Amino acid sequence: MKRSLQAIAMLVIVMMIAAGCSGGKSSSDGNNKETASKNEAFPVTIKDAVGHSVKLDKKPTKIVSLIPSNTEIAFALGLDKEIVGVTDNDTYPKEALKKPKVGGMKFNVEKIIGMKPDVVLAHASAAHNSADGLKQLEDAGVKVIVINDAKSFDDTYKTIDMIAKATGTEKKGQEIVDDMKKKLASIEEQAKQVKKEKKVWVEISPSPEIYTAGQGTFIDDMLKSIHAKNAAGALKGWPKVSEEQPVKYNPDAIITTYGSSDQDVWKQISGRKAWSNVQAVKAKDIHNLNNDLLSRPGPRLAQGVEELAKAIYPDVFKK
Repeated sequence: MKRSLQAIAMLVIVMMIAAGCSGGKSSSDGNNKETASKNEAFPVTIKDAVGHSVKLDKKPTKIVSLIPSNTEIAFALGLDKEIVGVTDNDTYPKEALKKPKVGGMKFNVEKIIGMKPDVVLAHASAAHNSADGLKQLEDAGVKVIVINDAKSFDDTYKTIDMIAKATGTEKKGQEIVDDMKKKLASIEEQAKQVKKEKKVWVEISPSPEIYTAGQGTFIDDMLKSIHAKNAAGALKGWPKVSEEQPVKYNPDAIITTYGSSDQDVWKQISGRKAWSNVQAVKAKDIHNLNNDLLSRPGPRLAQGVEELAKAIYPDVFKK
């Protein structure tokens, strides 16, 4: 009997030790699986906007963004913790304001190198002017991906896809693109209710140096998608115009993207003597919208289309 009790006790002890070992192994396996899951898409090779092939061996844990549009996309992809540096010009989301700054168009190379990032998200629009700085980063062993300068919604989708692939967030990236497409499709469907197309003048900067949005801009595409005519549609890019030129267009509505309020914009536009007979001025159909929503290639572009539609066609797109 005594020997039987001893045998049972020994068996219990062995089982407890085995269970403990098994539990430890399970925990370790769990951690390993989590790490493996994060890196299952890696290594990846990204062919960037300047034709460079950049290989990333694992999911980046430290990211520096050199332009606001990249930052917005990165945050939308859920990379708040991974973002360790942004530019002085980053204003959205509010969390970006709390991130360490690395400069503006001219970034601080030494500071970025000191952050030891896994990847730097640069941008094609500044790649030429920043070529020396980017080369210094690459020479220091920093992985630099130059993101394409998006000119359309399709380009923006590709931008989101590229950043998502580089950061191991492809599923979330696809969700963002799908949501944007769905929202745009809904707006375009609603725009079919527009009975009379309006001619719209869009002013990017005020007098004395007036700039507008012509062909090949997001704003031009947005206007077309909501059945509105761009008054400057015959021009290309972001042209500078005289104060008299928009008067000749005689737009039905005016959109500005530089004022602090609708009242400020009204004073600016109505104060131009030559504009007193412009249809939009007489009808007080003048609106100030957030420029970032209308020109920054990122997830909020669909919101920009909606805001534009509400301003131009309030009866169709209820505010």
